[in-house]
Amino acid sequence: MKVIIDTDPGQDDAAAIMLALGSPEIDLLGITAVAGNVPLALTERNARIICEMSGRTDIKVFAGADRPLSRPLVTAEHVHGKTGLDGPNLFEPSFQLQDGHAVDFIVDTLMNEAPETVSLCPIGPLTNIALALQKEPAIAGRIQQIVLMGGGYFAQGNITPSAEFNIFVDPEAAAEVFACGAPLVMMPLDVTHKVMTTKSRVDRIRDIDNPAARALVEMLVFYERFDEEKYGTDGGPLHDPTTIAWLLRPELFQGRMCNVEIETTSKLTRGATVVDWWGVTKRRKNALVLGDVDADGFFDLLIERVANLG
Repeated sequence: MKVIIDTDPGQDDAAAIMLALGSPEIDLLGITAVAGNVPLALTERNARIICEMSGRTDIKVFAGADRPLSRPLVTAEHVHGKTGLDGPNLFEPSFQLQDGHAVDFIVDTLMNEAPETVSLCPIGPLTNIALALQKEPAIAGRIQQIVLMGGGYFAQGNITPSAEFNIFVDPEAAAEVFACGAPLVMMPLDVTHKVMTTKSRVDRIRDIDNPAARALVEMLVFYERFDEEKYGTDGGPLHDPTTIAWLLRPELFQGRMCNVEIETTSKLTRGATVVDWWGVTKRRKNALVLGDVDADGFFDLLIERVANLG
């Protein structure tokens, strides 16, 4: 399956990229970076570092939007550290960023590949995807599916009481993506809070003992300390790889088609994903909203595929 990952790495983004790179079913056409967890200069560098850690310097990495559509950038160094990938010793990647803008790459790829053969996996703010839709609206009908990590319903928010970080950073972009008409799959906090990086699961990754696994363990040990303190749990939620896991093993997940609207105007609930889970409106059902996951099956898949790297 042909995939573009749009990302703002982020330790959990690293796990998602590694899961994709370790899966022979996925033809990763490119990685597009967006400002989010940290500024763009770090997210594009981090994407290249993750590829190199995984032994895949052949992957095309493009830099995209350095700010949301119409708001100042909000970042999350308090979670991910000053680099976005705090934990392992980082290095300057040996391969270069691709020429050209991420938005142009997304548009050109979707217009040149056969219709409905390329999936987009946005695991950061949705700015690049919205800009691509603005530049060439015809791509909406050519996307196989958009499988995104963002939002929450029963779990509500993690950056405000009502908003998940990726949607909160650029709610206007999220509103455009959810309204575009392409098939959408939404991985909200309701799912990601069920895939916890417990000590026993991290120990299983450590046992792989290849360069990618060692780096991932060091990232997760740093990353989970914030959520362990916040939630009082053993480990933290591993948000972003759920998107890639759904492409590979959709049977691990359960959910339903819903209408999802994005709050863009309220100061109190900016970035809230208003999910009509119970079907109480007549609004169009525009997204498959996942609500449950086989967490052990998810980690079995992640561990199996990280073992393929390097």
